[in-house]
Formats: sequence, C-alpha cells, structure tokens
Amino acid sequence: MDDGSLRFHDATLTHPGKVRRDNEDQVLARPDQGLWAVADGMGGHANGQWSSKTITATLEAAVLPADFDDAASAVAAAVHEANERIWTKSVGQPMGSTVVALLLRDRRFVVLWAGDSRCYLLRDGQLYQLTVDHSQVQDMVTSGRLTAEEAENHPMSHVLSRAVGVAPRLELDAVSDEAKVGDVFLVCSDGLTRTIPDAELATILAQGNPAAAADELVKICLERGAPDNVSVAVVNCDETTLLALS
Repeated sequence: MDDGSLRFHDATLTHPGKVRRDNEDQVLARPDQGLWAVADGMGGHANGQWSSKTITATLEAAVLPADFDDAASAVAAAVHEANERIWTKSVGQPMGSTVVALLLRDRRFVVLWAGDSRCYLLRDGQLYQLTVDHSQVQDMVTSGRLTAEEAENHPMSHVLSRAVGVAPRLELDAVSDEAKVGDVFLVCSDGLTRTIPDAELATILAQGNPAAAADELVKICLERGAPDNVSVAVVNCDETTLLALS
C-alpha cells in the first residue's frame, strides 16, 4: 500500500575542526518525526555551546502533531521558545546561535532558519540553496552593493544580521515545497560551506548514500584545514512507502 509518503535515509556528523578546540555546533536528528536541525553557537565556547544546545534540546522536546502545518508551527514555536531562553540568559554576556531546521513529511517539506547555517536540495542533478544567509555581506549582495564574487572573501562575511537569542523577538524565515523521490537534502553549518564549493557539494551528495556523503564532506573539510566547526545532516528521499508517525 502506498499512502504517498516517502522513505527517508539520513546521516548526521559534527566535528570541531582542526583549529578550534571546542565544538559550538549542535546537530539534531529526529527521523521518526521527519525533523533535522543544525545550530551554530556564538559568544565564546561556554555561551555558544549553551545557546546551540538550548535550541536543539528545545526542538528535541517539542511535541510535533501529525498534521504537517501544525508540526511546522510547533517547530517554529520551539525555536521562538529557545530564543526567549537565550535572550533572558544573555544579559551582560552576549550569546546566540544560528539555526536551520528541516521538517520533511509525506511529500512536503519546510525549512526554517535564522543566521548563516544553510539547507540545500539536490534534485535531478541540480543543487539548490534553499536558505538565504542572514549576514551583513549577504544583505549587501541582495541590495546590489556587492557582487557575489566580492562577497566570497569579504572581511565581514562572519557578521550576522539575524540569529537566535540576540534580540527579544526573533524573525524566522521559511521556505516550503513538495518533496520528490530522489531528493537529497543537506542541512549544515557554515564551517562546511566556507570550505567546500557548491559544485563539489552536489557531486558528493549525488552518490546516494547519506552516511558516505556525510563522512566525505567532513573528511574534505579536515583535509583543507577545517578552520571552523563542521556539522552536516544528509537526508535522502527514497521510494514511496507507508510511513507512520507517532
């Protein structure tokens, strides 16, 4: 019997890299609920790690209804709850975190994010960046003050224009669409995307094995010096099957 759902195969991996001693990234995988997320903390090791852990712990504890739209609202509510907790704690000790969350159920997906952690979709051999970085440099590209080429090595490329926990109110961006058999999603921190270009990401994701792809992505980052923490979640959408969500 086919209820129109998809079968998901996933793999997650995180590594502190070769320069930073500590890992302020966090990766969440709840494949039974169709939820994956990456959070990249900031504000120094203790504060950054606490911030990113607060986000993933809140998402881990979130009760996600069976209805897709209600589940998406629950994911957003969890991120807003984390924002309030981080903001309350941050008085006198600046902290925060990026977040990118992928909810994938049946034949629909939604991506929610704040910051410069990204979600990509590989479909029919073409790689699409679903998220738009919330950074000062990206804002300048969007407004036409910088070209994409000028932005690549801009000295302010790490300066975020939006993140979780840096203000009492959080604005999340979201994009949604239908999911198809053969789709491959990549959820990742900027430690990956600053090291591996999009064309190479597409080649690695196309191999069809999420565990092998995750391993290779992190391995390449390490071989190239891995100046930042690196975190990835790779999700492949395979043949249709009956999927029961509890």
